[in-house]
Amino acid sequence: MLRYITSGESHGKCLTSIIDGIPSNVSLNMDEINLEMKKRQSGYGRGGRMKIESDKVELLSGVRGKTTIGGPIAIKIKNKDYENWAKYMNPTEDIDRETSKVEHVRPGHADLIGSLKYDFDDARNVLERSSARETASRVAVGSICKQVLKVFDIDFASHVIQIGTAKVEEICNFDFIKNNSDLSEVRCVDKNVEKLMISEIDKAKSEKDTLGGVIEVRIKNVPPGLGSYVHYDKKVDAHIAMNVMSIQAIKGVEIGIGFDVANNSGSDVMDEIFYDEEKGIYRNTNRLGGIEGGMTNGDEIIIRCAMKPIPTLYKPLNSINMKTLENFKASVERSDTCAVPACSIVCENVVAFVILQFFLEKFGMDNIEDIKKSYISYMDRLGDRGWKNV
Repeated sequence: MLRYITSGESHGKCLTSIIDGIPSNVSLNMDEINLEMKKRQSGYGRGGRMKIESDKVELLSGVRGKTTIGGPIAIKIKNKDYENWAKYMNPTEDIDRETSKVEHVRPGHADLIGSLKYDFDDARNVLERSSARETASRVAVGSICKQVLKVFDIDFASHVIQIGTAKVEEICNFDFIKNNSDLSEVRCVDKNVEKLMISEIDKAKSEKDTLGGVIEVRIKNVPPGLGSYVHYDKKVDAHIAMNVMSIQAIKGVEIGIGFDVANNSGSDVMDEIFYDEEKGIYRNTNRLGGIEGGMTNGDEIIIRCAMKPIPTLYKPLNSINMKTLENFKASVERSDTCAVPACSIVCENVVAFVILQFFLEKFGMDNIEDIKKSYISYMDRLGDRGWKNV
């Protein structure tokens, strides 16, 4: 089974992760992996931390001569800012605990509940691990997963469709998103809405506030039949939702038209099925976002993710001192005004892990050549049933 685990603190020495289950003989392009890392750090509205870090992946095991060898892949991402935090964060030496201590906990963050759960008098122990800095590891993992899926022409795109009240209304096709999202500072493909988003970010920054938004992830060329209807824990959409919801600050996930299914009748929700000798089995709509009955149906997968505003505000919210229980303003850690564009890269790569997990479950996971044969055999069988992989 494909799986991964991450470790590391926001201001610790490094982030590490291990991904187990990547098949052997897959060529990895380190430039593509590091490009994903760079995109995660970009975007209008990011804060000072991004000026310090320049994330690059170091592969420690599981790869030889740029080719996977079937063993667990260990990944290291150095935290450059550790140099400024060594006297507070060194894992093996005595440290200055009092100067870096956090007692004024932040609403909307893990600070208070994490400290209560693990019995800390210092929320620094919580915020260092719960920080979205951890998503750098998940982007590294997802970018490796993408390179396996690329062998089968499975491709990913993401863009920002809302920041604050500025929202993209027009539906865009996959190729337009893929070719244009990276050209925008906010990863918005509508130039008029992009200006409105930037204006909203500037306004929030001047008011020492933060903004959230909505991200859309698209995946094309996913074969039909990943996932299963037979058990609740085999449904691919359930795993997509769980993994996306595990991303820091994500509070909602929709697939296809999502909550709009509740506003329409069945005839306006279901994607009718047709057959044509040239097209094979096909549909004219994709309202259900490429997933039916917990399985991919061959259409483009469409996922939307709602990100809340970052809870660290430069105009701190009312809170308490968790030691004395006195009313105080929350602590202020270094923060972004808006991290929605960066989060779109995180969402894209987190979903890539889920798709590869189900892909390997369907087609095998030892070596890439055996997987190719299994994939071709399956697609040929579907072709005999009227499915055309176009």
